[in-house]
Amino acid sequence: MATNVNWEEKKVTREERGKFSGGQFRGCTLWFTGLSGAGKTTVAFALEKALNDLSVPCYGLDGDNCRNGLNKDLGFNKESRVENIRRVAEVANLFADSNQVSVCSFISPYKADRQVARDIHAKANVPFYEVHVATPLEICEARDSKGLYAKARSGIIPNFTGISAPYEAPDNAEIVVGNKGQPVDVIVSDIVKFLKEKGIVNGAPKVTELFVAEADKAAKTAAAAGYTKLEINKVSMQWLQVLAEGWASPLKGFMSEKQFLQCIHFNQIDGVNQSVPIVLPTDAAGKAAITGKDFITLVFEGKDIAILAAPEVYDHVKEERAARTFGLHYKGHPYVEKIFAAGDFLVGGELEVLEKITWGDGLDKYRKTPLELQAEFKRREADAVFAFQLRNPVHNGHALLMSDTHEKLRAEGFKKPTLLLHPLGGWTKDDDVPLDVRMQQHDCVLAEKVLDPEFTVLAIFPSPMIYAGPTEVQWHCKARMNAGATHYIVGRDPAGMAHPEEDKDMFLAHHGRNVLSWAPGLEAIKIVPFQFAAYDSKKVSTRPGNPLGAMNFYDASRADDFVKISGSKMRKFAREGVTPPDGYMCPTGWTVVANFYKEKAAKAAAAAAAAEPASKKARTA
Repeated sequence: MATNVNWEEKKVTREERGKFSGGQFRGCTLWFTGLSGAGKTTVAFALEKALNDLSVPCYGLDGDNCRNGLNKDLGFNKESRVENIRRVAEVANLFADSNQVSVCSFISPYKADRQVARDIHAKANVPFYEVHVATPLEICEARDSKGLYAKARSGIIPNFTGISAPYEAPDNAEIVVGNKGQPVDVIVSDIVKFLKEKGIVNGAPKVTELFVAEADKAAKTAAAAGYTKLEINKVSMQWLQVLAEGWASPLKGFMSEKQFLQCIHFNQIDGVNQSVPIVLPTDAAGKAAITGKDFITLVFEGKDIAILAAPEVYDHVKEERAARTFGLHYKGHPYVEKIFAAGDFLVGGELEVLEKITWGDGLDKYRKTPLELQAEFKRREADAVFAFQLRNPVHNGHALLMSDTHEKLRAEGFKKPTLLLHPLGGWTKDDDVPLDVRMQQHDCVLAEKVLDPEFTVLAIFPSPMIYAGPTEVQWHCKARMNAGATHYIVGRDPAGMAHPEEDKDMFLAHHGRNVLSWAPGLEAIKIVPFQFAAYDSKKVSTRPGNPLGAMNFYDASRADDFVKISGSKMRKFAREGVTPPDGYMCPTGWTVVANFYKEKAAKAAAAAAAAEPASKKARTA
């Protein structure tokens, strides 16, 4: 035994290692034990593949593989078996300490040896989970394609576990599988669910809300009243809500200059995807008022909203921000225009938000925070959550895509895939349909069961829209991950718009989808590619009361059968009182949209009439 040997502490912490795996340390060991032929290696390797697909760093250590190298000098007597397990346990512990999930598949027949493995991990404060693959002996023997059991029974193979050597089954394994004849995919799903509950595999990253604790609210509110105050506008208030509720977690406040530059140059902050800047503009007067203050209070419409600590004021490099976020800096772009109209300075600092943010517009019941949505998905026992971002009314082509995704997830083996129908609720450009109209229309879609309420959660995403294409779609996806989404439906030209000065779109239609598939920090979410759906004149609905069947995925081989109804054409129909083809949108939902545009047109006509010069009115009369 080696003497005079000391453990050297590393310079890299587990938290720092966790930055490269979704912002959290995931290292642990799953120790599979069971009889020969129980299916340990089959399940372990299938689990390794599943974890890899979820972007969880992992590595499988198998008994035969380790005896080909690390333990090739060991036999199968008791002493060798003990040393075999000890060595592997030490290796697994090192793998886990490096932020890997060690998936170990060993017969490990003795309780005492498995306890040694557990103790090695406990000493290093590394999670250790024993998985008993409890396939009965008769099944193991029946499926033995190598004839090992027969050789053991005839004495050809000595010391064979379960026949001529003992197997001591675990008394309190964390996971027991295989005892009911479950198929491999079900076993893997159950283990992944266990790991989610332990926080090793997350349906959602860790979310930190920025609200003041209830016990501190009175003292913090009193303190806020005495600090220097900085008035913020509605868009900044919407971004503050995004921060407070944890949509941008782990971001803890408006970005510092370092975070801002990391964001616009790298689309991430300290290894965590954050593609759009969340910043607080101010002018020279605001800068002068808050410079040197330890704390300031952010005020919206006369009400104290949040305390911002240690404010950092830095230059608002508007052209650089616009060029890096949008790929252009034309002021004809609606959000670029806002950037250039904002103050010349930005204020960064961590936030303490005094209370939950509400708007009193009748829609607050739909404003669910990431943690509230996670709880709702858990209540529904959702084993997959697929998110759909939208800023337009839902037509039946959208509904076809969402319903098709649900069916595909069911076919993959998910039992309760759940849709997060998540319309954007912050600022949008003037020609977009207002939020209250969209929510009323979405309620109609659910009431008519175009989308099944049993698998749909309708909620509002509080973020402003910035129309930044592939850059912004990363933000939309990352925020939904924080709410618990495991899958994200990406549309054609997501977050795009027409070029403000040229006759073309700002972004190529496929770039958003491709960038989202490759974006660092978003590997844990599965991207569901957009399929274009249009009205199929040859496909008659077979679903009474729900004409979804009239929509179909576009087939170029019979292009003449399809009617493409763009957003602009939809708005034109609504303004002019034209009814779209039957089955384009649920009837009550279309009525909501049409009434909005009729009222809008009537108000515009009345305003135009009121603006006519009196002399022209007299001549007309």
